[in-house]
Amino acid sequence: MKTRLLIVIWLCVLCLMVTPSGQIQVRQTAPTDRAADFPLAELQATVRQMDADGVATVRLLEGSTYNINVRRLRGSETALVHDKTTDVYVIREGSGTLVTGGTIVDDQGQPVAGRGSAIRGGHSRQIGVGDVVFIPAGVPHGIRDSDGITFLNIRFDTK
Repeated sequence: MKTRLLIVIWLCVLCLMVTPSGQIQVRQTAPTDRAADFPLAELQATVRQMDADGVATVRLLEGSTYNINVRRLRGSETALVHDKTTDVYVIREGSGTLVTGGTIVDDQGQPVAGRGSAIRGGHSRQIGVGDVVFIPAGVPHGIRDSDGITFLNIRFDTK
């Protein structure tokens, strides 16, 4: 009986620790009474853990209408648009081609809403270490042609 109870408790703890596939791990809720710091050593450790776990996004701070994420992409990302959310990218490692504006399309080149396989008619440019990018809500965007890129993604609702 005692062994079963310990197993049940252990399984409950494990369930609380494991993030379901596709869900972003949240490190902390945004404080309202103090500053939140993210030292370089902590960011570097986060990136190493992301590589070990095969995770593309870790949410450092969640504030309901805003958040701060570490993104680590290999290859291309899905073309997408956020109706209410503005993105700021601060590139830390690597490079890629950022495409903004235009129309999001599916694999057959047909326009789609929200997410798609590419952007037709957008503005393409190289981004790399040290670059800062502001993407207003409602602007399609996506990164392609990247062997790897790591960036802070600061997001906040503007609409």
